[in-house]
Amino acid sequence: MAELLKDIFSPSFIEVFAKDLKEIYPEFDGVKFSKKVFDKDWESKELKQRMRHITEVLHTFLHQNYRASADIICKLVSHYLQNGHGENALAFCFLPDYIELYGIDDLEASQKAMELITQFITCEFAVRPFIIKYEKEMVKQMTLWSKHPHKNVRRFASEGIRPRLPWAMALPSFKKDPTDILPILENLKNDPSEFVRRSVANNLNDISKDNPKVVIEIFKSWKGISKETDWVVKHGSRTLLKQGNKEVLELFGLGHDEAIELSEFKLLEDSVKVGNDIYFQFNVKNNSEQNKTIRLEYAVYFNKANGQLSKKVFKISEREFAEFESLNYKRKLSFKIITTRKYYPGVHKVAMIANGKEHETLNFQLV
Repeated sequence: MAELLKDIFSPSFIEVFAKDLKEIYPEFDGVKFSKKVFDKDWESKELKQRMRHITEVLHTFLHQNYRASADIICKLVSHYLQNGHGENALAFCFLPDYIELYGIDDLEASQKAMELITQFITCEFAVRPFIIKYEKEMVKQMTLWSKHPHKNVRRFASEGIRPRLPWAMALPSFKKDPTDILPILENLKNDPSEFVRRSVANNLNDISKDNPKVVIEIFKSWKGISKETDWVVKHGSRTLLKQGNKEVLELFGLGHDEAIELSEFKLLEDSVKVGNDIYFQFNVKNNSEQNKTIRLEYAVYFNKANGQLSKKVFKISEREFAEFESLNYKRKLSFKIITTRKYYPGVHKVAMIANGKEHETLNFQLV
């Protein structure tokens, strides 16, 4: 049986952590700390609940003065970094959580702590309340962090200020106007670390959902600077590409072309049960004497509880087709039960998309 993510906070992990902390802070009582962590409610707690519980228990064993406690945590993190403990150790996520929970009223000390801690375990979630409370100050600091020598800090400068960071609180002011984020991304667009560049692309993709025109202008100015920046532009444009944005499609040479022929599109069954798969197939041909880059996608129109349809686009491939080249494709639609989507019986639709243009649509029943 696969180990649950929430079990990263194992008794052995807590025991070693307590031992390490006692070396830094001799007054720390590791035995009592462990007992309080694994209380009678521990087993019923999920991942985030366990993290927050450890944070709160830790607080009762450190100084009640926040700066003193933050200093202890920073000394521990420095010890780990100096001894090659590794980076981004997920089980230590309660350390940035401590800064988020207890440091919100001390910006200076918290900025200093996050700069160090994020080199070990990311502070991208912990920084969000600080950005909301101290927007001007945090934008200035994160712009400085975008020039930091450590790649984790540079990545933190972009990832932490993403308007729509998944599993984190949104940043409403930057969803409305991302202007202050742009200099940070400009500093990082050619970063030597792919880890950092990927965050820049994800940030741009976030921005594109609320401010597509802003992002399209960035794409136009960045495209062609370097192979690395071209990758950032392409990865950052994935939402706009799925939306069939004409400007972005043309930017990548994926404009509508009558030479692209889709044919023989059919479903192999006309109905599917929840929990099963249904297959479709089609043919695509380049009816041209020139090579063509063709981006193939399909859209599924899911039936919702109110009977309306909700469209979701999935990428199949993007490749160059030689003159008059033809290929057959077969793909499946999975209706296996997952936690991120609820399926409702009724009529669903599937449609083929080539270079942003939706072609034939077929209906099928989910039963």
